[in-house]
Amino acid sequence: MSSTHLVDGHILILLRNGEEYFPRLIAAIDAATRSIYLETYIYAADTCGRQISQALQRAAKRGVMAHLLLDGFGSADLPDKWVDELRGAGVEVLWYRPEIARFSLRRHRLRRLHRKLALVDEHIAFVSGVNIINDVPGGRIIAPRLDYTVEVQGATAGHIHSVMRRLWTLVSWINFRRQRERIELLATYKNTEQHKVAFVLRDNLRHRHDIEHAYLKAIAGARREIIIANAYFLPGLRFRHALLNAARRGVRVVLLLQGRVEYRLQHFATRALYDELLRAGMEIHEYHASFMHAKVAVVDGYWATVGSSNIDPFSLWLAREANLVVRDAGFAESLRADLLQEISHSARLISPSMWREHGIWMHLLMRISYAMVRFLTGVIGYARGHDNV
Repeated sequence: MSSTHLVDGHILILLRNGEEYFPRLIAAIDAATRSIYLETYIYAADTCGRQISQALQRAAKRGVMAHLLLDGFGSADLPDKWVDELRGAGVEVLWYRPEIARFSLRRHRLRRLHRKLALVDEHIAFVSGVNIINDVPGGRIIAPRLDYTVEVQGATAGHIHSVMRRLWTLVSWINFRRQRERIELLATYKNTEQHKVAFVLRDNLRHRHDIEHAYLKAIAGARREIIIANAYFLPGLRFRHALLNAARRGVRVVLLLQGRVEYRLQHFATRALYDELLRAGMEIHEYHASFMHAKVAVVDGYWATVGSSNIDPFSLWLAREANLVVRDAGFAESLRADLLQEISHSARLISPSMWREHGIWMHLLMRISYAMVRFLTGVIGYARGHDNV
């Protein structure tokens, strides 16, 4: 499906799933001459992880400065042997919030690095929702996870470099290294959301609501169609009201959501919203070909976003996230066409009549699940406080 677009001085390549992303990432790493930055939530000890590790080691051995930043929870199962091999070859590896109390629900333990970013030689960037993990989940599921990546060449790659380098320096500083550099990089990134190609962050300090605001602005301006594909969809009241207002003014609102049960509480909590959304006239399609891992949207065939941010409390209020926003008809249409194809061939429409057939006990289970998620959100205090990291 990969498609190339020239937008505002940028070369953007839209990539579908890991099967298109990983070969291009490895090729870029193999061509690197100066530096590599790679951030990921999950780094799995599987064939995909091995291929990326080998590419990073090859780069480091030929003198390229290779940096790998791993989330301490999402990548906690990566064997020490793998990390030792990387470091032994010259790859610098750091952990974002090393996981100590794995089952703690304290707020600061839940502030994770959920971004999936890569940058090579400061001019080729990848903004992705794809973790470093085998594309096909395995077992009885033989189709790859549905997800997207944008390869970026142009001025925005420089912004991405500033952001990735700043976080690397900050984590290094927290580990008692490179203190002076942290001060120099503290305010290097400015949001350029008004441009045709914009790199939009969510962090726990200066950009806490930037991704949500980008969505809300696009939804408020929608006149014809909104398509949202999101793996973990549990929007707050403001986001839901924006979608409901769009539907009331005649905008077609299409939601492509997770059909397979991956996390039961989240799954049933999301379904508790279906009544309200269906009554407003929105289309809900559940993806069943594989696990749905996409975090993308298209509005009016012109505005599009691809990245790591789900529409749930974890992504919008807690985790470090990164999305690319593109205002271009050609790019948006490529993503829209692929989403509509998936909706047509790999998803199941949830009609109002079908939804009413669910028994009272199922509806009760969904309401209880939603109440539990809301309760946990309040207890943990997702929306309160901030951290430097």
